[in-house]
Amino acid sequence: MVRFTLTLDLVPGLNVPPKPSLGAGHETAAGKLQRTLAVWIWVLFMKPFDRKIFGTLFFSIFAAVTGVGIVVPLLPVYAHDLGASGLYIGFIFGAFSLSRTFFLPYFGRLSDRKGRKPLIVAGLGCYALISIAFIFSRNVETLIFIRFVQGIASSMMMPVIQAYVGDITPQGREGLTMGIFNMSMFFGLSLGPLIGGFINDRFSLQAAFVSMGLLALVGFGLSLVFLPPKNLERVFRRKRPPAKWRHLLKDRIITGLFVFRFAYTACIGVVWSFLPVHADATFALSSSAIGVLIMLGVFISGIIHTPMGYLADRVNKPVMVTIGGLIVGYAMLAFERSTGFGGLFCASVLFGLGGGIAMPAHMAITVIKGDRAASMGSVMALMTMAHSMGMLVGALLAGIMMDLFQLRLAFSSGSVIMVAGVGLFLACTYPFFVDRNPPAGKAVE
Repeated sequence: MVRFTLTLDLVPGLNVPPKPSLGAGHETAAGKLQRTLAVWIWVLFMKPFDRKIFGTLFFSIFAAVTGVGIVVPLLPVYAHDLGASGLYIGFIFGAFSLSRTFFLPYFGRLSDRKGRKPLIVAGLGCYALISIAFIFSRNVETLIFIRFVQGIASSMMMPVIQAYVGDITPQGREGLTMGIFNMSMFFGLSLGPLIGGFINDRFSLQAAFVSMGLLALVGFGLSLVFLPPKNLERVFRRKRPPAKWRHLLKDRIITGLFVFRFAYTACIGVVWSFLPVHADATFALSSSAIGVLIMLGVFISGIIHTPMGYLADRVNKPVMVTIGGLIVGYAMLAFERSTGFGGLFCASVLFGLGGGIAMPAHMAITVIKGDRAASMGSVMALMTMAHSMGMLVGALLAGIMMDLFQLRLAFSSGSVIMVAGVGLFLACTYPFFVDRNPPAGKAVE
């Protein structure tokens, strides 16, 4: 990994003092301010080559994820109107996660060996084409198939984009860098449901599908034109081959990260797939109100990702992951106990806060492990596998709860999964992350 140093050469007029050693006393307020300013603007003063890569990936994923966010919250209600049971609604979301889970290891490792750009461009192009298929779907079975294909396209794109960002991340700034980048996804997911609810109320669901396709096409064009040729990527300049799968799978820290990501996204699967149905069937909320609820949690999480990423570079990362996970678990109980829009609103805020605290630290540890193993694409693929499996289990579990018991119980089940995930994460990472992390700029084993 290339190390960047913010000095007068890179940031005119901003001289960043060296961080004092433990015996040098307290850093002055002016020194802290200068160092903080330097950290927050490092993206703007990256080398032009890397700045173009970061900006292209940021806006490409923002466009694509906004398009997905427009459509996904509308799918449960649309499927319900077509006569789908709770289990079939779970299949619609589960098909996406199932296909993505199977293909992620292949595309993640392929990007470590063959480069990032071809897979990113292909995945964004497929997203644009899939929107056309949504327009012509007329039954639940077709929706399940389309979502299955969409999962394959996602496996070509999402972990590879995150791996590309990890390639250009400065050592010691993993939390901040991923926090800034993840804002693109969280803001896209928060803005999308709001736009989708408006489009569905004012126009039609088909117009929402068209909007998704156009935004994916924007991301496709940006990546095709502005990402450099694959032979210029850092993945071709490393001096050692990627770590073998068996070594990655035996790593306890990676196991802990995987388990936590699974539990967290199982909760997301419950919320995204059945909060719209719960809000519609129980409280008769409009599409716009449902869009606000979905948007709120994602927006809150996104807006605190950057400051939490900055904090993650300076405090114990597993502690942040643990605190965030426990907040998410409590938020799931709050969804179950809500008695109207106000309760759902507060639960969404809590859910966003928990994710916003936990995930920057989680991604920082992931980048560190991926860089150490020279397998950024593979490690990111494992985390995205956990994401997909969590979404699958969460959606199916909620569907079963809806059909056999009460839909409200799906949210309490998600809380149990989250708390269990936090416990297993601590068991896997405790021996390695007991102490405060080393100062910024030093790698963490």
